[in-house]
Amino acid sequence: MDISVIVPIYNEDESLPELKEWITKVMIENNFSYEIIMVDDGSTDNSWHVIEKMAQEDSHIKGVKFRRNYGKSAALNTGFKNAIGDVVITMDADMQDSPDEIPELYKMITEQKYDVVSGWKKKRYDPISKTVPSKLFNFTARLVTGIKLHDFNCGLKAYRNTVVKSVEVYGEMHRYIPVLAKQAGFKKIGEKVVQHRKRKYGVTKFGIERFINGFLDLLTVSIVSKFGKSPMHFFGLMGTLSFFVGFIILAYLSIAKLFFNGWQMTDRPLFYFGLLTIIFGTQLFLTGFTAELVSRTSADRNTYLIEKTIGYQTT
Repeated sequence: MDISVIVPIYNEDESLPELKEWITKVMIENNFSYEIIMVDDGSTDNSWHVIEKMAQEDSHIKGVKFRRNYGKSAALNTGFKNAIGDVVITMDADMQDSPDEIPELYKMITEQKYDVVSGWKKKRYDPISKTVPSKLFNFTARLVTGIKLHDFNCGLKAYRNTVVKSVEVYGEMHRYIPVLAKQAGFKKIGEKVVQHRKRKYGVTKFGIERFINGFLDLLTVSIVSKFGKSPMHFFGLMGTLSFFVGFIILAYLSIAKLFFNGWQMTDRPLFYFGLLTIIFGTQLFLTGFTAELVSRTSADRNTYLIEKTIGYQTT
């Protein structure tokens, strides 16, 4: 199969029929073999009934319904697990991403041999309250990750199938799938300017908190990508350094006490600082040890309660 299109959905019942028709039109015009995986992330509107109806009428439609809202990362992760297309396209359900971009994204993966291609909404139809924080966020993300993308938040992206099978998407890490791909060894990451359209149906599901969460997630992915499999390397190093500093301070005060009897160790603020750094270092070391045990024995974190499926059996 050529393409798997994954569409995370949360209360977008009005846009789904039109989006499906548009994607289908593009696929037929370009003679692509395809599937459209619609993941209902616990919608409270009529989204799942719309998906069921479309799947009954068109075998290309496949659906998954979560029992509750888990977030966009969970929806994408489930879609990734079940995608069988050589190229995997992700796009939002709000009609602000254009399916007309799909053929060029497909060519960039298959012909130009990119592993990941991220959309860049160079011209946006969003209020300044979204565009300014977005620019600041993307600048910081480029600086921290070293990946020169202008729009980490763009939902329209293309991936080689082996990429989506190799990354672990959880929490709110959907913004950083290119970063996770790079950490997994997929180095050819490209960018394409894509059309951004005004929202036609419904209202945005994101507020200013997504930018705050974005910065926190950036810190998380930076640390986890380096130390997630070996947390002792992170906590153990800081703990050892802290313990060593405290040990040196207390050793110095002990020597001073022995040779200068007039000095009282407990009267000096440096004594308490040394004691604090030893305690802090010990706690960090134990935290790293505990995290190491947890990381080696924990079950798969990407387990979501799927209420219904249509079109195929999920794995």
